[in-house]
Amino acid sequence: MIFMSVVRRLSTLVRQKTHFLLDKFENPVHTLDYSFERHKIMINKLRRDIAEVLAAKKRLEAQKGIVSKKINELDVQAHDALHYQREDLARLALERKNIHMLQLQKLNKQISEIQVEKEKLETLEKRLSAKIDEIRTRIEIIKARYSAAEAEVRIKESVTGITTEISDLGLALRKAEDKLEKLKAKSQALDEMIDSGMLIDYSSNKDEIEQELERITMQGLVEDELARLKGQIVLKKKRKKQIIEEENGSGEDRQEEQEISV
Repeated sequence: MIFMSVVRRLSTLVRQKTHFLLDKFENPVHTLDYSFERHKIMINKLRRDIAEVLAAKKRLEAQKGIVSKKINELDVQAHDALHYQREDLARLALERKNIHMLQLQKLNKQISEIQVEKEKLETLEKRLSAKIDEIRTRIEIIKARYSAAEAEVRIKESVTGITTEISDLGLALRKAEDKLEKLKAKSQALDEMIDSGMLIDYSSNKDEIEQELERITMQGLVEDELARLKGQIVLKKKRKKQIIEEENGSGEDRQEEQEISV
């Protein structure tokens, strides 16, 4: 019992896996095309069967014509035999005529049955052909919709991939910008520390004493230059004042001379 249970479970598992794989790799459009072709083959076979039934009916009708002709001939022979007072020949001709009449009845029955069967098959063929045409239209619609759905899925997958890449790119840009800001801040901090003397600028070949002496010398030169400029400004002001005073003194002397002359 346990063995049979295990076998049933394994069989069920195999069927499940097989169904999953078939469903995964099955293309519904190809399945529809294959099914449609199978239906077309069935319709063509039905049409061949109808053609065979029609051919059988024509053969029976041809045989019916032969039997009917033979019946007419025997009927004429019976009349001729009676005309020549040969009742025995007339009886033989009539017997053969009746045999052929029975054959003719059987042929008529077979022809009628074949005609009924032919009409049934033709009706069936028309219904199936109409159904096939309807199925063809539905298949074309489904194929078009399926192709459109596939294209839509591909487009959305592409858009999703592009969106993901853009998101990743945006994240990378933000990281790069943050790192750049950190580097700029660090560079500014180092510059401030170097300027304040907290760090030694190892890019220079001068030590701290030499730098301090240069700074003092530079400040002295600046102060000397500033004093020189201030002295020049004061000297210019003094000269300007002297000139004004001289011009005023000359004017007073001319005025006194004019008064004396008067």
